[in-house]
Amino acid sequence: MSVKFDHQFNAPADQLWAIIGTPDRIDWVPGVTSCTFDGEVRSLHLPGAGDIKERILSRDEDSKTMEYSCFETPAPLESHHASIEIIPNADGCRLLWETTVAPIEIETFIRTSMEGCLERLTEILGQPNAG
Repeated sequence: MSVKFDHQFNAPADQLWAIIGTPDRIDWVPGVTSCTFDGEVRSLHLPGAGDIKERILSRDEDSKTMEYSCFETPAPLESHHASIEIIPNADGCRLLWETTVAPIEIETFIRTSMEGCLERLTEILGQPNAG
């Protein structure tokens, strides 16, 4: 199952990348209280939900792209792969974010989490909520 978001931000691409492209920055991820990043693996702590580990598969400053895969989670997870791309445009930038996950039962959690992240990013960037 794939969850996709194509979201326009009225902020410069560099400003959004400074948030999303920093693997151990967590203020934009609801529920996460701490994070460590060893250069390859990002370990996230979510009180009440447990710990999650994600491997950063690729990260490119110039193209503002990142791919990551969750490989350890309290929930039964068969597979997870996510890609992020930030595209500058005349109005600011677009965030293309896609996550493919199995089993399908995890999809609702992933979608809700991604929506929460988009809301938090909107707040951090000081933009009106586009809904």
